[in-house]
Amino acid sequence: MVPVDTAPGEPHAPSAGRSGAGTFLRAFHGLGREVDGGEALIARAASGNMGGLDSGQLIALQAGIYRYSEAVDLVGKLVDRAATAVKTVVSPH
Repeated sequence: MVPVDTAPGEPHAPSAGRSGAGTFLRAFHGLGREVDGGEALIARAASGNMGGLDSGQLIALQAGIYRYSEAVDLVGKLVDRAATAVKTVVSPH
């Protein structure tokens, strides 16, 4: 049986010592948090609760939305690569 490190809310998380799996998992969770934060930012902006922002706050909003769009783009690329990898493994060749 392979030992695993488990953190609260993360059942069966792989250990960091096994070929960078822990590093990837941390990066993936960080990416998920970035997407969640971006979605919350978009929801707040769309609801109209951000009226009266000064120019600095508007630039910060723009930067936050840009970070969100980059995170979503990266998730899309990861999903595409994972799907390609699965197709390669499952391929009858």
